[in-house]
Amino acid sequence: MTEPIAPTPAHAKPTVLSVSHRTTYQYSTPVETAQHLATIRPLASPWQRIVNHTECIEPEPSYLTSRFDAFGNDVLYFALDTPHERLQMTCETTVRLTPRWVDLDPLATPAWETVAQALRFHVGGVFAPESEFCFASPNVTLKPSLRAYALESFKPDRPLVDGAIDLMHRIHADFAYKPTATAFDTPAERAFELKSGVCQDFAQVMIGCLRAIGLPARYVSGYLRNDPPPGQPRLIGADASHAWVSVHCPEIGWIDLDPTNDVLADLDHVTLATGRDYSDVSLLRGMILGGGAHQVDVAVSVFAL
Repeated sequence: MTEPIAPTPAHAKPTVLSVSHRTTYQYSTPVETAQHLATIRPLASPWQRIVNHTECIEPEPSYLTSRFDAFGNDVLYFALDTPHERLQMTCETTVRLTPRWVDLDPLATPAWETVAQALRFHVGGVFAPESEFCFASPNVTLKPSLRAYALESFKPDRPLVDGAIDLMHRIHADFAYKPTATAFDTPAERAFELKSGVCQDFAQVMIGCLRAIGLPARYVSGYLRNDPPPGQPRLIGADASHAWVSVHCPEIGWIDLDPTNDVLADLDHVTLATGRDYSDVSLLRGMILGGGAHQVDVAVSVFAL
């Protein structure tokens, strides 16, 4: 049986969190022109209501628009056509979070094999949208080593969420949080070999394990609050953007697990976007002409109002 995990207390009340996020790029030579996309707008959901969100880009873009991508994320597109040696993007966000896991009983969820079997392709079968998150993706390959590691938590007939929580416990215990061990493009397989990395690596390893046994898992990007409630420890990764995992369970939906901190993602976690892995939801990416070498400075603050 899975070790106990602290559920959201029954008396828990909605929490309002304020997020300030500033990203600054300093280039060694002028950037002549640039095309960027940014996944920086929070995701609206039944448990996360967006109270306010503003963003400021300097220098001012010559073109700016947005659209929802295939995963439902509100992605910002902008262009800069004047030379610049500095790019700064500042976002201010306020969200209201409602407790999600008060009534969650991991042992009352269906056996994991039943869920995996139902998501396999059957001629004439009904398409399940979550099945799209059962396959390999750019940063997550489904290796035998990941499957073997996962099966230690998923014995025959084990309830899906009970097994997923056990897998989260083990990754948290077996992997070391080392910011210098990996890079932004380190694949899950390499992070698994190193048994170290950051929240992105912890999440992608767990996603690879779940998918390797046929379970749907997706990557979640967001933030952690910097000021934990009195008597609670400060969470790892709270000074930057954060990442965790969603696993899908029939009749319940997507359940968010944070292997970096070994907790259910709830009132301390602000959700930005979801995708197959980090490559789908990186905060800022694009193409530039010029720029030479560059330095990046990121400042994140998340606190309760």
